[in-house]
Amino acid sequence: MSSTCFSRSSLLLHIFPIPGRNAPPAAFHSFSPLRSVRRCGTSFALNPRRNRLSCIRSMSSEASDAEAGTVRSVPVTVAHELLKSGHRYLDVRTVEEFNGGHAVQAINIPYMFKTNSGMSKNPKFLEEVLSTFNKDDEIIIGCLSGKRSLMAAYELSKVGFACVTDVAGGYSAWVQNGLPTEN
Repeated sequence: MSSTCFSRSSLLLHIFPIPGRNAPPAAFHSFSPLRSVRRCGTSFALNPRRNRLSCIRSMSSEASDAEAGTVRSVPVTVAHELLKSGHRYLDVRTVEEFNGGHAVQAINIPYMFKTNSGMSKNPKFLEEVLSTFNKDDEIIIGCLSGKRSLMAAYELSKVGFACVTDVAGGYSAWVQNGLPTEN
């Protein structure tokens, strides 16, 4: 997998594999929220500006991101634009965290539960996600800070969800940026 990014005004975003899973090195994407769109493994530019090229990612094989073991991660402002364009928001925080406030239209399926000894993984996470989402749905995944959502996104991509995107910074960054929330 190779990646070429040229941009002066775009944010440089990483696609993070989860360490320890024989994942390939991270690829890089450059997003300009209003000028570049990434949909299900295809990058293309809308109205490219002069002297500002969008990132063009090429892969040596026809492998999807899920097969490559990578997860896209975008800033909350880009995630908000994706939500407005039809993506569905999966909030993987605990029910208590979710009830304290969440992104508009978010669906809560906890990735982990709080226990007396800390946090433990929800054993029915995949089953619950599969009962709510289709594997070809465009899903943005968020948590409080971005750690649980990244793990959940990686797990979903490994079982065949083709269009999962992690929300970098999670709900904390969502609120800090003044994006719409509901209780």
